[in-house]
Amino acid sequence: MWHLLLVAAVAAGRGLSAEKKNAEAKKPDSITTPDIRELVTVQMEGYSDSHKKNTLKHLRAALGFACEQRWVSSSPVPKMKFRVGDKLKGTLTEPQVRRFLEEAKHLESFWYPHWVLALYTGLRNGELFALRWDRVNFTERLIKVDSAWNNKDGFKSTKSGYDRMVEIAPGLLPVLKELRLRTGVSEFVLPRRSDWEKGEQARELRKFLVGMALPPIRFHDLRATWATLLLTKGVEPIRVMKMGGWCDMKTMMIYVRKAGVDIRGSTDSLTLHDAERRMADVLRFERNCP
Repeated sequence: MWHLLLVAAVAAGRGLSAEKKNAEAKKPDSITTPDIRELVTVQMEGYSDSHKKNTLKHLRAALGFACEQRWVSSSPVPKMKFRVGDKLKGTLTEPQVRRFLEEAKHLESFWYPHWVLALYTGLRNGELFALRWDRVNFTERLIKVDSAWNNKDGFKSTKSGYDRMVEIAPGLLPVLKELRLRTGVSEFVLPRRSDWEKGEQARELRKFLVGMALPPIRFHDLRATWATLLLTKGVEPIRVMKMGGWCDMKTMMIYVRKAGVDIRGSTDSLTLHDAERRMADVLRFERNCP
């Protein structure tokens, strides 16, 4: 039913006959608020709150456009609240990252430099794809992130729409220098392959991690891993936010909570009893037993 509602939002302005409109979808002006509530609460009962929220967002945009075009007198989309969690899908710990990268390098995986850059810079997949050598400053140890790519729109600006600078960690420098020699005349930092252009980088990462008995995180979670590792090492959240390209602290707080840096040290002064002394008494008692 949800796709019929979306079609209905634009059907009236497409020059279709009334009979064809009725056959393909409900008329836009016949869609009611109870219709949409039933769709979201009843027919989509088995879907996640995040999926329901996105569906409602798309309906609001489509029917809002229909209202602007005067195909309908007003938008029937109701205001509904959903409990959409802000939990991260998954991250790797520092020991897991070390093991993962060492094994990828040992096996000479095609994806090794892609994974290294993602974990050392926090760049999104599209930003990695669009990264050019003229944005890499070896002298200042800085990378300028000003473009991204996807297989639908091609090259475009970053998700936030702003340029940003990311510091090159010492551990990343030798990888970049080796890549510079290997890529030759190519203007792009990372080597291309058809499966990357087709968006299969997440599947390749998951397959490799499963083979190592590591958590099968998404490719985008390499970015989350980068953020949480920096935060656990004491880097200020505002600096991580700037390098990562997040526009507000609300989003950044998801990673702060994941890393636990906002509560670290809170219990240092909380001593309620002498646990070590009682443990020692118990151990002496056990040794005296026959």
